[in-house]
Amino acid sequence: MKDKFLTYIQNLQNQISSKLEEVDGVAKFREDIWERPEGGGGRTRVIENGNVFEKGGVNISAVHGKLPESMQKLFNVGEADFFACGLSLVIHPKSPMVPTVHANWRYFEMYDENGNVINSWFGGGQDLTPYYLFEEDAQHFHQICKIACDKHNPEFYPKFKKQCDTYFWNTHRNEARGIGGLFFDYCKANDDFSMEDWYNFVTEVGNSFLEAYVPIVEKRKQLLYTEAQRTWQEIRRGRYVEFNLVHDKGTLFGLKTNGRIESILMSLPPHVQWIYDHHPVKGSEEEKLIQVLEKPVDWL
Repeated sequence: MKDKFLTYIQNLQNQISSKLEEVDGVAKFREDIWERPEGGGGRTRVIENGNVFEKGGVNISAVHGKLPESMQKLFNVGEADFFACGLSLVIHPKSPMVPTVHANWRYFEMYDENGNVINSWFGGGQDLTPYYLFEEDAQHFHQICKIACDKHNPEFYPKFKKQCDTYFWNTHRNEARGIGGLFFDYCKANDDFSMEDWYNFVTEVGNSFLEAYVPIVEKRKQLLYTEAQRTWQEIRRGRYVEFNLVHDKGTLFGLKTNGRIESILMSLPPHVQWIYDHHPVKGSEEEKLIQVLEKPVDWL
């Protein structure tokens, strides 16, 4: 399973990075191959200063070795070996009219002292963070997510949509990071679903990513915007940074397992503002976004 999924994310990285280069029209991804001293490594691809994308990364990693003590406590286990691989992407467009997007698909195994798999699971999801709210864009993104889920279980979309709304919640701000999507974790074999079934589901979601995001980018990338709207985008990006550094499990896992710091922090946008006690103008488009972020919406 680990070899099969690693091959899948390697191919998916190629598909997504080549399509995003095509959409941008100017910038190309820079690739770095890196190794982790304790075992494994990855292939980082970063795009910067493009026509459409100001900064983004589409990264894969496959790491293995002894489970760090901090992770032993998290999983409530003793000493164990582990393997983890995944694709993680964050794309920050230049225009405030085009939303930021994040996606992640991952697989994890733990072994006993004889090298037998004692636990394994999938996780992942995809979510959208707009700076200006176009409701049809939110509906499109969620519709594609639902179509992918419904092919495997009609209960998945409402369940994983709710988990996304709960997970990407900036507790200290009491607001969502964005308008959500899907989030699932610890997807293990059970009486109804084998690991093969989970593989098929997770790869279905991965394959839906470009269809969920690219049409929105194409529709919005030519829209005009003002300097004030750009400032608003940078203020909202600050909330994105806060979530990633304070709450995000993937970021914290990377830091605790001695991952490559440049790859872990590629999710941070290049231009951000923190303005003291900032509030949008009443009745403005900016306030409309905040009102939606304060209470998750059923977009479908």
